[in-house]
Amino acid sequence: MMNSLISAILQVMLFSVIPFIWWLCTARKKQPFLTWIGLQKPIIVHKGRYAMYIVLSTFTMLIPSFALVFFYIDRSLLAANQFAGLGAAAVIPALFYAIIQTGLSEELLFRGFLLKRLMKIFDFQVANLLQSIVFGCVHGAMLWSVLPLHVILLVVLTTALAGYVMGWVNERIAGGSIVTSWSIHSIVNFIAACLYMFKF
Repeated sequence: MMNSLISAILQVMLFSVIPFIWWLCTARKKQPFLTWIGLQKPIIVHKGRYAMYIVLSTFTMLIPSFALVFFYIDRSLLAANQFAGLGAAAVIPALFYAIIQTGLSEELLFRGFLLKRLMKIFDFQVANLLQSIVFGCVHGAMLWSVLPLHVILLVVLTTALAGYVMGWVNERIAGGSIVTSWSIHSIVNFIAACLYMFKF
């Protein structure tokens, strides 16, 4: 369990290095780092609509991702495979993995840093599309050597769709807070880990 926590914290630190250095060089005197990167309380105007978007976004990510794994990808290739067959004993490590190691670190880098910097250059739709493509390509690149090209393209498209949805929800529904996409991302990754833990 301690190794899972240490690994999760190290990944957050690693994914935060470039954003932190960028902030030090460009925005240190203008905004606190956490506000600059969007790690702040979401601004929720309509609680019911906000909850609906979280549920819809979660399913928008879950359904294509699980279809992809079910039909095209060997489950042993995915990160959640580390929890395979461990049952309830892996709940705490899986939470570290889902909430901190993948959820927080990826949201800090992609929606907190990349999307917000791209929005300074492009309008929101273009910026969100660009960050989602980078997000998808990074996930595709991790499986490059073990999957055929057509499956890699499906991984990139599926992950890019998830990145686009999370960017849209953050900026259009949550007032720019990455806490919303962090929550969605963590839920999806924890569900995936549970499927491995309990051998569904």
